[in-house]
Amino acid sequence: MTILDLNADLGESFGVYTYGADDEVMPMITSANIACGAHGGDPAVMRRSVDLAQTHGVAVGAHVGLPDRLGFGRREIPTTPQEAYDLCLYQVGALESFVRARGCVMQHLKLHGSLYMMANHDPGLAEAVCAAVADLNPALYVYVLPGSALHTAAIESAVSPVIEVFADRPYRDGVVQMYDRTAEHIGGPDQVIRRTLSQLDTLSESDARTVCLHSDTPSAPALLAALRHALADAGYTFRSPRATEPASTTTREPILATASAVPTTSESAS
Repeated sequence: MTILDLNADLGESFGVYTYGADDEVMPMITSANIACGAHGGDPAVMRRSVDLAQTHGVAVGAHVGLPDRLGFGRREIPTTPQEAYDLCLYQVGALESFVRARGCVMQHLKLHGSLYMMANHDPGLAEAVCAAVADLNPALYVYVLPGSALHTAAIESAVSPVIEVFADRPYRDGVVQMYDRTAEHIGGPDQVIRRTLSQLDTLSESDARTVCLHSDTPSAPALLAALRHALADAGYTFRSPRATEPASTTTREPILATASAVPTTSESAS
């Protein structure tokens, strides 16, 4: 069976504003990208999100975005490499406090929204992000688009990349269209499944791979449940990147739990 990580962007609520189907999605994923208070999230939400991940044996990652609550981090704001570096250190450090307080270990960094797309296309930003990871904690994985500037920078910085495929975003000529978010563009379960399998077929099985389905996508829990079943039928088994490391060859600390603790959809519903 082929190992695959399933991730979702979570913890993006703040104050009285509730966003995303976090409680329903968390039991079905293996890695959670938790907002760090810039584009979304706040201290209480970060704490609850880490606790929820710990409850379900899900690995925790920092979801670093532009400081743009009004635009939810999806507006492209001119950003220098130094600013990108600082944003990464600042936000990872904020989430790390809650992770350490719960006796957990952070697994990865994933950029959010416009910052994600900018760094995947801009070598200067990509190098700054990877420099921040290398300076802060070189054991952190970085989620990247395949063949992107961020992918290249991670390899050159000796930071471990995890190649990401998006289940609930359309692709055009093999390139993800991140902001085409209408229901028609996203499609139903069959389209999500076909898209994911098609994109996975373009990647090498030797690479660490992850599939993202956003918690704020309409009907996200149902889409994710259908996707899990289809991927399992196709021969995939679900584990976070760190859980796939052989114990004899790694010095990294263990994650919260392996994905074997994550129930199947039918088990979750029973």
